[in-house]
Amino acid sequence: MNQHPSVAVLGLGAMGHAFATNLLKKSFHVSGWNRTRARGEDLTADGLVLCDTPEQAVADAQVIIVMLSDGATTLKTCAQILPVLKPGAVLCQMGTIGVDATQQLIDSIHQQRPDVVLLDAPVSGTKAPAEQAQILVLASGDRQRAAAIEPVFAAISKGAKWLGEAGAGSKMKLVANAWLVSVMQGVAESTQLAQQFGFTPDDFWQVLEGGPLAAPYVKGKLAMIAAGEYPAQMQLTWALKDARLALEAAGDRPMPGLQTIATQWQGAVDAGYGDKDLSVVYCYLHEQHKK
Repeated sequence: MNQHPSVAVLGLGAMGHAFATNLLKKSFHVSGWNRTRARGEDLTADGLVLCDTPEQAVADAQVIIVMLSDGATTLKTCAQILPVLKPGAVLCQMGTIGVDATQQLIDSIHQQRPDVVLLDAPVSGTKAPAEQAQILVLASGDRQRAAAIEPVFAAISKGAKWLGEAGAGSKMKLVANAWLVSVMQGVAESTQLAQQFGFTPDDFWQVLEGGPLAAPYVKGKLAMIAAGEYPAQMQLTWALKDARLALEAAGDRPMPGLQTIATQWQGAVDAGYGDKDLSVVYCYLHEQHKK
């Protein structure tokens, strides 16, 4: 007998699609909704119940995963589903929506549905790790009241780092992504310099390999640069969004490096690179140099 909680996945983009896929592989009952229905149609043969509205998707769900593009969309969708959630349901917000939107969601659930358990749980990892259930969940919220989430996290991730009260997960996600954005800019600039000196991206990696700077993340991005192909693991548009969320959350604390990168990446998005992997900033730097 299937003892897994029933799960609804709202948002079937790259990450939500991977979550739904891994849950179905583990024999969970999964319903799903996406603004563009076609994103989930390939999973119906595996058992996904694809719904036309988020309200339909969550009607019988014990756990709801929300993985949408931004804060405004997340708040709007959660406002739609709150009235119809099952008593005691676990609402797990897993997108990167920033500090302010997360607090608005916390407040609205406290006021309207205090019986619902809100978990603020963005993830560290991109499309490929998500597909392999190798992301890390940055979980926050009342873990004791949210026991139903444990088998869900086990199915979609390599584990969860519990960080405290709801809201802490989103804060740590901004810290991690501010670092990630800075690393990617550094890789792009360093590879441009290597190219100027006659070295290839592989030459650069061979110098790093085996040492403390040899992050697997860097290896993957250098491989994309070497191939000249940038299939999106994390779209440049979303990386820029996260950089701006980190700057917004920092308030009056100066982050000059991240501010400079955000300005430059906005130029790359405006130049048409937004739907590519964020490592495509290498190409943008190259184009800027030729002008």
